[in-house]
Amino acid sequence: MKNWPTGTVENRVAWAIREVRPAILADGGDIHLEGIDGSTVYLSLSGACKHCPMAGSTLSDFVLERILLYAPEIDKLVRVGSEKFSLSACGKPDTGP
Repeated sequence: MKNWPTGTVENRVAWAIREVRPAILADGGDIHLEGIDGSTVYLSLSGACKHCPMAGSTLSDFVLERILLYAPEIDKLVRVGSEKFSLSACGKPDTGP
């Protein structure tokens, strides 16, 4: 049985990113934790994932799901470098300001 991440929200989000990174690397891309502000996580994608049309799905169906598993207090994910891309914790596009 693997360890469950504990500690600060930053530590738990970083743990989630480390878990999903191998799958993203396998597709020729990478994921980077740019920061956390309150309950919002800021991520960027690089390599093949940067302009991939499936990037939104990857973030909502895979990355956000894993982040919420370890850090349920997160309520928004914002993709840095992608105009107007953010997701609420339910995985739906955020329509707020």
